[in-house]
Order: sequence, then C-alpha cells, then structure tokens
Amino acid sequence: MADTTESTPAPEPHAPVEVLDTVEGYRDAVERLAEGTGPFAVDAERASGFRYSQRAYLIQVYRRGSGSFLFDPPAIGDFSELAAVMAGEEWILHAASQDLACLREVGLDPGEIFDTELGARLAGLPRVGLGTVVQDLLGIHLAKEHSAADWSTRPLPQSWLVYAALDVELLPDLRDRIAELLESAGKTEIARQEFAAVLRKEPISRQEPWRRLSGIHAVRQQRNLAVARELWTARDDYAREIDSAPGRLVPDASLLAAARAMPATKRDLAAMKDFNGRASRSQLDRWWAAIERGLTTTDLPVSRPPGDGMPPPRVWADKNPAADGRLKRARAAVVELSESIDIPTENVLTPDTLRRVAWTPPAEIDALSVGAALSELGARDWQVALTAQVIADAFVELRQGPEDPANADS
Repeated sequence: MADTTESTPAPEPHAPVEVLDTVEGYRDAVERLAEGTGPFAVDAERASGFRYSQRAYLIQVYRRGSGSFLFDPPAIGDFSELAAVMAGEEWILHAASQDLACLREVGLDPGEIFDTELGARLAGLPRVGLGTVVQDLLGIHLAKEHSAADWSTRPLPQSWLVYAALDVELLPDLRDRIAELLESAGKTEIARQEFAAVLRKEPISRQEPWRRLSGIHAVRQQRNLAVARELWTARDDYAREIDSAPGRLVPDASLLAAARAMPATKRDLAAMKDFNGRASRSQLDRWWAAIERGLTTTDLPVSRPPGDGMPPPRVWADKNPAADGRLKRARAAVVELSESIDIPTENVLTPDTLRRVAWTPPAEIDALSVGAALSELGARDWQVALTAQVIADAFVELRQGPEDPANADS
C-alpha cells in the first residue's frame, strides 16, 4: 500500500478536456473507444440537490489506448452506439450503485462491473472514498471539491471538466491495485459475487414516500399527517414540473411547521415565519390549496404505517426475549467473524438479514437450515458459506448454555 503521508498532485488529463455535445463528436469518440483495450472506466455526474431528476448531466468514459471522453447526455440523447462498443467488456465504477440508474436511463447498462469502492471495502481498507483510496493506493492527491456541484450548469467550467476526466482516468490503475489486494487476501470470488449483486439489485419502491419528510415521526395526529402529506405531494409535483430539488423550494421543516400549526387562513400561512423557502410565498396559493385538501379529506393516513411483523430490536427483550437472545449472540459471532477476515460486518451479512433469521429461525437449527433461510433472504453464496454455521452455533449455544445473552453487551 502506498505511503499515505506523502502524495503527488493529480496528473493532468491525457488530452485537452472538452464536453462532447454533438452527434459527430460523440460518434468519433465511440470509434476511438472501440480501438482501445481493456475495461471501460465510467462515471456520471448528476445535479442532486439542485434538480428534481436524477438524470446524468455528464458521462465520463476512459479506456486505455483511447483516452477519456466527456459526453453531454441531454445534448446527445441516443447512446446506442456507445452501448454496443462497451457490451461484453468490464466496466469500472466507483460506488456503482449511485450511477447505474442514470446510466441505464440513457441505455448504458453493464453486464459486468468492478466497483472500486466496494472492492476497497471488501479488501479491508478503512476509508473508501475515491480521493482517499486513490491517495492510499496510488499515492496521488485527487481533489474532490466539485463532487457536489450543479452539473446541469452550462457551460461547465474547465476546472470541473478536468476533475471529471481525472475521476475516470485513474480508475483502471486503481482497479488493478484493488484486484491485487483482493487476490492476495483470497477475496476475489467474494468480490465477484458482490459486484454481480450490485447489478441485480432492484431499486427500492417506497409506499407513501411523503413519510420520508424529515421529522414526520413527531407528528401523530391523523389530520396533521394529512396536511403534511398534501403539502409534500404539492411540493413534489411542482418540483417535478420545474425540475428543481424539492428542498430548494420549501424545506421539510417548513412543511412540517405548517402541518403542526394548521393555519386557518391563507393569510395565517403567509404570516408564519417558520414557513420559508424560495417558493414559500411565490407559490402561496399552491400551498394553501394543499392545506385545504388536508383539512377536508376523508382519506386520513394512519398514525403509523403498517410494519412487516418484526418490531425494532430495541423492544425485542420485552416482546420476544428468545429472539433478542438469538440476535445478540449471533451478532457478536458475526462481528468476530468479520474482524477475522477484515471485511465490514454489514458486508459479511446485512443487519436486516441477521435480524430476520433471528426473529424467525428455522424449526430445526443447523448450518443447512440456517443457510437455506439466509439464501431465501437474499444472502450471497459466500455469505452463507461463512456465516450459516456461525449463526447456527450461536442459536444452539443459546438453547444449551446457562448464560442469558439477552443481558450481554450489544
């Protein structure tokens, strides 16, 4: 591993950096990428926090022997030629799950990936941000000051483009270094399964998304919740309409302040100091109409959404002491296992998977039955192979041992 006390500045990109926003420039870049060798390094820049959509506003692709190319997705539109050239080859991404959706939106869908963020995590690196990993493994200081920029800006500043090009130009060397670490630790197959799982993971579809309002848990009355729901819906519709991040129009705290206060008139709403944001007054009619709908609707939301039958672990000791004991003993065993193989506990087995098998264990507990339960819950083969026996032993020891693990340190 590189000496983290010293690092060299990031190199300049291999070629002059420009955004390709014409079909001719795009097709020329595709031809040059086809002439390169090895995997494709890919990154995408969005405008999270600025725009409603999560579309890509810049897509960077680098391949050895070809160079790096920065594409403007809104201007180019159709990426079928690039997708054809990249088909059948490995794609290198850092934190792939963040970019796959917006890449797939324009028709760029990898069949095989190497995720340098996930690979670094599995290799046991303590910090896995791109800048940190590049410095630790390649000895190069990569500035990350533009990572949260508004990439829908046009024209894009040259300093941003240099940053974007370097993000992909360093990925092949980083991929090779992480692959060496994984191979030396006997984790290559683990990484392969985890990378494949990233590609298979379905996006989360949330019911009642308005319940994601920050602080909504403190609102208990159904009528107040109805007002909060209608305000959230009105804001979401308007944000989608003008392609703006909802929180930039009216923050969550303001919506909840109005839902708690239940203003009686539009004038009362306008007088609320806690109801602010750049669209709080310019769209006052919109917000007041939403409040009126919340005040008059007969479709009142339940105070708490229905759960999945499994309460939060903090109440297990009272509601199901046996499950609480199983969870605490098994969790301690999985933590010990994760430390021995230098993989974060949440990657060895997700906390939710462990909770579910502890809450509803197999009728006959052994490695085979626990392994089948873990597989049913979505655990990968390597996770089952490593943890099934450990968890089964923990469950059996709980039945046999005099010590009550429910009183153990969690």
